[in-house]
Amino acid sequence: MLTIGLTGGIASGKSLVAHYFSRYGIGCVDADQVARDVVMPGQPLLAKIAEHFGDAVLESDGSLNRRELRHLIFASPEQRQWLEAHMHPVIRERIFAQLDTLGGPYRLMMVPLLLESEHYAAHVDRILVVDVDEKTQLARVTARDGGSKQQAEAIVAAQMPRSERLARADDIIDNSADQQHLLQQVTDLHHAYCALAHEEQR
Repeated sequence: MLTIGLTGGIASGKSLVAHYFSRYGIGCVDADQVARDVVMPGQPLLAKIAEHFGDAVLESDGSLNRRELRHLIFASPEQRQWLEAHMHPVIRERIFAQLDTLGGPYRLMMVPLLLESEHYAAHVDRILVVDVDEKTQLARVTARDGGSKQQAEAIVAAQMPRSERLARADDIIDNSADQQHLLQQVTDLHHAYCALAHEEQR
Protein backbone atom coordinates (compact mmCIF):
# COMPACT_ATOMS: atom_id res chain seq x y z
CA MET A 1 0.00 0.00 0.00
CA LEU A 2 1.15 3.55 -0.75
CA THR A 3 2.68 4.87 2.46
CA ILE A 4 3.12 8.59 3.08
CA GLY A 5 5.64 9.65 5.70
CA LEU A 6 4.21 12.67 7.49
CA THR A 7 6.79 14.76 9.32
CA GLY A 8 7.79 18.29 10.29
CA GLY A 9 9.42 20.19 13.10
CA ILE A 10 7.94 20.26 16.58
CA ALA A 11 4.66 22.21 16.83
CA SER A 12 4.37 22.49 13.05
CA GLY A 13 0.83 21.10 13.04
CA LYS A 14 1.34 17.49 12.02
CA SER A 15 -1.52 16.18 14.16
CA LEU A 16 -3.99 18.65 12.68
CA VAL A 17 -2.93 17.66 9.18
CA ALA A 18 -3.42 13.98 10.06
CA HIS A 19 -6.87 14.86 11.44
CA TYR A 20 -7.83 16.51 8.15
CA PHE A 21 -6.66 13.44 6.21
CA SER A 22 -8.79 11.29 8.53
CA ARG A 23 -11.87 13.10 7.23
CA TYR A 24 -11.24 11.26 3.97
CA GLY A 25 -10.97 7.94 5.78
CA ILE A 26 -7.19 7.85 5.70
CA GLY A 27 -5.59 6.02 8.62
CA CYS A 28 -2.48 7.26 10.38
CA VAL A 29 -0.03 5.68 12.79
CA ASP A 30 1.22 8.39 15.14
CA ALA A 31 4.73 7.75 16.44
CA ASP A 32 4.24 10.23 19.28
CA GLN A 33 1.14 8.36 20.47
CA VAL A 34 2.99 5.06 20.22
CA ALA A 35 5.85 6.60 22.23
CA ARG A 36 3.32 7.52 24.94
CA ASP A 37 1.73 4.08 24.89
CA VAL A 38 4.99 2.19 25.43
CA VAL A 39 5.76 4.10 28.65
CA MET A 40 2.33 3.80 30.26
CA PRO A 41 2.26 2.43 33.82
CA GLY A 42 2.79 -1.31 33.73
CA GLN A 43 4.86 -1.26 30.55
CA PRO A 44 8.34 -2.84 30.84
CA LEU A 45 9.95 0.18 29.21
CA LEU A 46 8.70 2.56 31.92
CA ALA A 47 10.23 0.37 34.62
CA LYS A 48 13.55 0.38 32.78
CA ILE A 49 13.51 4.19 32.45
CA ALA A 50 12.70 4.65 36.15
CA GLU A 51 15.48 2.26 37.11
CA HIS A 52 17.97 4.27 35.05
CA PHE A 53 16.92 7.85 35.85
CA GLY A 54 15.46 7.35 39.32
CA ASP A 55 12.03 8.01 40.81
CA ALA A 56 12.23 11.71 39.90
CA VAL A 57 10.93 10.78 36.45
CA LEU A 58 7.78 9.25 37.93
CA GLU A 59 4.63 11.11 38.99
CA SER A 60 2.92 10.22 42.26
CA ASP A 61 0.49 7.97 40.35
CA GLY A 62 3.34 6.02 38.76
CA SER A 63 3.08 7.62 35.33
CA LEU A 64 6.01 9.21 33.53
CA ASN A 65 6.97 12.75 34.49
CA ARG A 66 7.65 13.95 30.96
CA ARG A 67 8.77 17.42 31.89
CA GLU A 68 11.43 16.09 34.26
CA LEU A 69 12.61 13.49 31.77
CA ARG A 70 12.78 16.11 29.00
CA HIS A 71 14.87 18.32 31.28
CA LEU A 72 17.29 15.49 32.04
CA ILE A 73 17.86 14.37 28.46
CA PHE A 74 18.31 17.82 26.97
CA ALA A 75 20.82 18.67 29.67
CA SER A 76 22.88 15.59 28.80
CA PRO A 77 23.50 14.20 25.28
CA GLU A 78 24.61 10.90 26.83
CA GLN A 79 21.33 10.49 28.72
CA ARG A 80 19.36 11.35 25.60
CA GLN A 81 21.29 8.70 23.66
CA TRP A 82 20.56 6.12 26.34
CA LEU A 83 16.85 6.89 26.24
CA GLU A 84 16.67 6.77 22.44
CA ALA A 85 18.61 3.49 22.30
CA HIS A 86 16.04 1.85 24.59
CA MET A 87 12.86 3.49 23.33
CA HIS A 88 13.26 3.51 19.57
CA PRO A 89 13.35 -0.26 18.90
CA VAL A 90 10.19 -0.76 20.98
CA ILE A 91 8.43 2.14 19.23
CA ARG A 92 9.43 0.98 15.74
CA GLU A 93 8.13 -2.53 16.32
CA ARG A 94 4.74 -1.23 17.44
CA ILE A 95 4.51 1.35 14.64
CA PHE A 96 5.01 -1.22 11.89
CA ALA A 97 2.57 -3.61 13.54
CA GLN A 98 -0.10 -0.89 13.62
CA LEU A 99 0.68 0.20 10.06
CA ASP A 100 -0.15 -3.29 8.80
CA THR A 101 -3.69 -2.98 10.20
CA LEU A 102 -4.59 0.11 8.14
CA GLY A 103 -6.73 -0.07 5.01
CA GLY A 104 -7.70 2.50 2.40
CA PRO A 105 -6.12 3.74 -0.83
CA TYR A 106 -3.05 4.91 1.08
CA ARG A 107 -1.90 5.35 4.66
CA LEU A 108 0.05 7.84 6.76
CA MET A 109 2.95 7.21 9.10
CA MET A 110 3.49 10.31 11.24
CA VAL A 111 7.03 10.41 12.63
CA PRO A 112 8.62 13.68 13.84
CA LEU A 113 12.14 12.30 13.27
CA LEU A 114 11.31 10.49 10.03
CA LEU A 115 14.16 12.07 8.08
CA GLU A 116 16.66 11.53 10.88
CA SER A 117 16.01 7.78 10.93
CA GLU A 118 16.65 5.43 8.03
CA HIS A 119 14.48 2.88 9.86
CA TYR A 120 11.39 4.92 8.97
CA ALA A 121 12.38 6.72 5.76
CA ALA A 122 13.05 3.39 4.05
CA HIS A 123 9.43 2.33 4.62
CA VAL A 124 7.66 5.28 2.99
CA ASP A 125 6.93 6.02 -0.66
CA ARG A 126 6.65 9.80 -0.30
CA ILE A 127 7.69 12.31 2.36
CA LEU A 128 5.17 15.00 3.32
CA VAL A 129 6.58 17.86 5.40
CA VAL A 130 4.36 20.21 7.39
CA ASP A 131 6.21 23.50 7.56
CA VAL A 132 6.14 26.64 9.70
CA ASP A 133 8.85 29.20 10.41
CA GLU A 134 11.04 28.83 13.50
CA LYS A 135 9.57 31.85 15.28
CA THR A 136 6.11 30.27 15.11
CA GLN A 137 7.51 26.94 16.28
CA LEU A 138 9.10 28.48 19.36
CA ALA A 139 5.94 30.38 20.29
CA ARG A 140 3.79 27.24 19.94
CA VAL A 141 6.17 25.00 21.89
CA THR A 142 6.41 27.47 24.77
CA ALA A 143 2.64 27.99 24.90
CA ARG A 144 1.86 24.27 24.62
CA ASP A 145 4.44 22.77 26.98
CA GLY A 146 4.79 25.62 29.47
CA GLY A 147 8.56 25.46 29.34
CA SER A 148 11.10 28.22 28.90
CA LYS A 149 12.09 29.80 25.60
CA GLN A 150 15.59 28.36 26.08
CA GLN A 151 14.21 24.84 26.41
CA ALA A 152 12.06 25.34 23.32
CA GLU A 153 15.11 26.57 21.40
CA ALA A 154 17.07 23.48 22.51
CA ILE A 155 14.31 21.19 21.25
CA VAL A 156 14.14 22.94 17.87
CA ALA A 157 17.94 22.99 17.57
CA ALA A 158 18.11 19.24 18.23
CA GLN A 159 15.96 18.57 15.17
CA MET A 160 16.98 18.60 11.52
CA PRO A 161 17.40 22.15 10.14
CA ARG A 162 14.27 23.44 8.44
CA SER A 163 16.07 24.01 5.13
CA GLU A 164 17.30 20.41 4.98
CA ARG A 165 13.87 19.03 5.88
CA LEU A 166 12.24 21.03 3.08
CA ALA A 167 14.92 19.98 0.60
CA ARG A 168 14.16 16.30 1.24
CA ALA A 169 10.38 16.64 1.03
CA ASP A 170 8.36 15.21 -1.85
CA ASP A 171 5.38 17.30 -0.77
CA ILE A 172 5.09 20.34 1.52
CA ILE A 173 2.13 21.72 3.46
CA ASP A 174 2.46 25.35 4.53
CA ASN A 175 0.81 25.74 7.93
CA SER A 176 1.51 29.44 8.38
CA ALA A 177 -1.91 30.64 7.20
CA ASP A 178 -5.47 29.89 8.34
CA GLN A 179 -7.08 26.45 8.70
CA GLN A 180 -9.09 26.84 5.50
CA HIS A 181 -5.85 27.17 3.56
CA LEU A 182 -4.47 24.14 5.40
CA LEU A 183 -7.56 22.06 4.63
CA GLN A 184 -7.37 22.95 0.93
CA GLN A 185 -3.78 21.73 0.76
CA VAL A 186 -4.77 18.45 2.42
CA THR A 187 -7.66 18.04 -0.02
CA ASP A 188 -5.40 18.60 -3.02
CA LEU A 189 -2.83 16.12 -1.74
CA HIS A 190 -5.50 13.55 -0.92
CA HIS A 191 -6.65 13.55 -4.54
CA ALA A 192 -3.03 13.33 -5.73
CA TYR A 193 -2.27 10.42 -3.42
CA CYS A 194 -5.42 8.56 -4.46
CA ALA A 195 -4.34 8.93 -8.09
CA LEU A 196 -0.86 7.66 -7.24
CA ALA A 197 -2.28 4.70 -5.35
CA HIS A 198 -4.54 3.89 -8.30
CA GLU A 199 -1.57 3.97 -10.68
CA GLU A 200 0.42 1.64 -8.43
CA GLN A 201 -2.41 -0.89 -8.40
CA ARG A 202 -2.73 -1.01 -12.19
